[in-house]
Amino acid sequence: MALNILPFDVNGLNVFLVVCEQGSMAAAGRSLGITQPAVSQAIADLEGRIGASLFDRSVRPLALTASGMVLRQYAGNLVAEMHQMSGRLRDMQKGRVSHLRIGVVDSLSRALLQDVSSFLGSRAEHLIVLAGLTESHAAALLARKIDFIVGVDDLEDVPGLERWPLFEEPYVLVCSREISAPSDREELTRLLMKEPFVRFTLRSRSGSEIERFLRRLRIEVPLGQEFDLPSGVLAACRNGGVAISTPLCLSEAGYDQNMGLAVHPLPVASLRRRLTLVSRRREFGRLSQDLANTLRESLKKNCLPPLEQQFTAFAAIMRVLD
Repeated sequence: MALNILPFDVNGLNVFLVVCEQGSMAAAGRSLGITQPAVSQAIADLEGRIGASLFDRSVRPLALTASGMVLRQYAGNLVAEMHQMSGRLRDMQKGRVSHLRIGVVDSLSRALLQDVSSFLGSRAEHLIVLAGLTESHAAALLARKIDFIVGVDDLEDVPGLERWPLFEEPYVLVCSREISAPSDREELTRLLMKEPFVRFTLRSRSGSEIERFLRRLRIEVPLGQEFDLPSGVLAACRNGGVAISTPLCLSEAGYDQNMGLAVHPLPVASLRRRLTLVSRRREFGRLSQDLANTLRESLKKNCLPPLEQQFTAFAAIMRVLD
């Protein structure tokens, strides 16, 4: 297949735009710091490649021909984008980016945002951090509206992505302290059928995983209250509900051991939640790996110790992933 060679280069377009602005070859040369013959040669080369005159040289100041007006209409945006691209490439060589958008799952926002802000303060000129549901962030990543996501879905079936595992934790049963831990599937079923079962909505990844878990056990729980946010699930549990959640979700919601609630392991079929940093492959150099290492260190130093102290029974199965 033959290549379509473009009839101009960016430097030639830049000279053309300066001539348009200055009104003469001489003035353009002074503005660019080059000689008038060099400007004339650049314009002549551009006209030769395009196969059309760009300026009416019979008038002063120079007037654009019809071809010149068309070229000027598009050349400005093209040259501006090339300048932005060049600047971004220079920043990338220095480990910096001009614009970065990150989606962070709700249950990690309080735990990580200070360290995200600190680390990226020196690596991104303009940083946007969006907290919310993993599902909406995943869709935004695929639509190129977000650059990185930290969430529950690692999009394993989607090609062209980098994945950096961060943290793994168990799903746990949350209920009133007066309720004993169920010892098997039958006791769990009776509990979930007797007490009001509080769900994460199916818009959330956790909600989907919990529903699949219940279907595998063939437990059909009547519909009741559903919440997007961990804080809503915890609030409903304080009102007498029973839920399946995780230590991080409970911590994010402000769980306290004095709330009169108990946190029990699920009696069957170990169910765990894995949090992962996902980005588009090779688009940001080492930045995604450096951010993943920063988040792991933050989880290890600032997040895991209080979780282990608050949820002692689950300390052995909460871990930062390398």
